[in-house]
Amino acid sequence: MKVLLIEDEQKTAQSIKSWLEEAQMTVECAFDGFTGKRLATLNEYDIIISDIILPKINGIDLCRHFRETGIKTPILMLSALSQPEDKVAGLNAGADDYLSKPFHFQELLARLYALVRRSTQQPAFSAKLTFADLELNLDTLEVWRSGVKITLTPREFALLEYLVRNQGRVVPKAEISERVWNLIPEINTNVIEVYVGYLRNKIDKGFEKRLIHTHFGVGYYLKNE
Repeated sequence: MKVLLIEDEQKTAQSIKSWLEEAQMTVECAFDGFTGKRLATLNEYDIIISDIILPKINGIDLCRHFRETGIKTPILMLSALSQPEDKVAGLNAGADDYLSKPFHFQELLARLYALVRRSTQQPAFSAKLTFADLELNLDTLEVWRSGVKITLTPREFALLEYLVRNQGRVVPKAEISERVWNLIPEINTNVIEVYVGYLRNKIDKGFEKRLIHTHFGVGYYLKNE
């Protein structure tokens, strides 16, 4: 999937770009509305993610321009403006969806998948992740193991999704704190340990094989044993 990300806060843009690239997406960034307009005019994208408050051309005017000039690429507004009137303005300008900051990355990913699938009317990519007998549905945020549905909180789902995406290697706690806890560079590692405990109770307890393992002093990894 090819994504155009229009976001003037470069740290936020880089974090989103890294997350999407880990999800096997190709991402181009624009840090102002004028550059975003130029890139969207010159290139084809599967989806456009745009902030509202942007230098040179704001996201509302940018979205309206895209629709008036015949650009039909799905647009997801991503903004700290969260009042109903802000959302209505974005949708009325031609946006297909609106997500307020701060957000859970797995929700952003699920919305992107849904928008692109809706626009193409065909499953051009998988909205599911699997490991052993574990299956994650990124559209519905549902988890199944050996046919048994497991209910997770959004944070638990985000943590499990990150471990599944990084199966085959030990994921350090510092990396988990940065990638799963929504742009917060450092959190108490005890919080991560608590959530891993929650996951083990739901994912491993009652099943023959454990999937979530600890590399003591470093982090966590998935192994089917």
